[in-house]
Amino acid sequence: MAQDNSLLEKMEALRLRFEEVAQMITDPEVIGDQKRYVKLNKEYRELEDLVTVGKAYKNLLENIESARAMLKENDDEMRAMAREELDELEVERPKVEEEIKMLLLPGDPEDSKNAVMEIRAGAGGDEASIFAGDLFRMYTKFCESKGWKTEVTHFSEGTAGGYKEVVMKVSGNGVYGILKYESGVHRVQRVPQTETQGRVHTSAASVAVLPEAEEFDIDLKQEDIRKDTYCSSGPGGQSVNTTYSAIRLTHIPTGIVVTCQDQKSQIKNLDKAMTELRTRIYNLEYQKYLDDISSKRKTMVSTGDRSAKIRTYNYPQGRVTDHRITFTLHNLPAVMGGDIGGIIDKLQIEENAERLKASEM
Repeated sequence: MAQDNSLLEKMEALRLRFEEVAQMITDPEVIGDQKRYVKLNKEYRELEDLVTVGKAYKNLLENIESARAMLKENDDEMRAMAREELDELEVERPKVEEEIKMLLLPGDPEDSKNAVMEIRAGAGGDEASIFAGDLFRMYTKFCESKGWKTEVTHFSEGTAGGYKEVVMKVSGNGVYGILKYESGVHRVQRVPQTETQGRVHTSAASVAVLPEAEEFDIDLKQEDIRKDTYCSSGPGGQSVNTTYSAIRLTHIPTGIVVTCQDQKSQIKNLDKAMTELRTRIYNLEYQKYLDDISSKRKTMVSTGDRSAKIRTYNYPQGRVTDHRITFTLHNLPAVMGGDIGGIIDKLQIEENAERLKASEM
């Protein structure tokens, strides 16, 4: 019963905090402080799930006590019913306790954010650029299936197709918490279209996923930023190619450079470039956190060390292998068509198990 009391006490304390936060976000003074208001709203949403599960857990324990009391009845039929109910409740109980423990684990504070995803061709020449384009389509289709919005902010096309590099912003619910597992080196093994001997080549592309910094996450001084404008290149028609609408921003203290050529409007490109610049500066600090957790969790090795090989796509054998959890799927066409949810689910389960184990040590 000690654990019951411990969990119930924690859930009760969280319920009281939930009510306190609910009261605070209606306070005009708090609403006027945008930074505090956003932070409290986030805490409210996180606590909401815990309070719901806590209520269900409390009801479960009360039902177990009632069923145990009924076992002392003189009526055989009542006792048989109570035994059956108690058996069912005792099976349910560890599941609910496990769910509560997982919810109580401190999550990555960035998980709920939008993300900036960069895909860059690595070793392998033209074939690497083609593969980077394949990965871009795979992620675009995955994002569509989740109902997320994608916006390409910068790209450089490969000479034989695909991309030397492509950067896109992904907006939606809990984007970073899902896409962060994709950071690292992706390797492809297949026969290139230009290969006449039918030999399998190995090429690579790197993926980096960054949590998008919100406006109040980082204080950017205008005097620290150099802005250059130039003509966009690539698709978009004559007006894009002849207008100085593309933006290049250089953050002088860090040397970080971002470009945006997506829109015909210089103002829209500037807005997107500023968002990306904030994100990259913010991630200099966030990377220290990633380096720390990557040494403790194998699922996150890719995020802490972006040069780590995380996944191989083998076309001759039609398989995909994630090296972090030694997990293989034999449905390569589906995966390249955006069906990567199963791999990410496995990575999340593995990471949660590692976090739970670490919390109990």
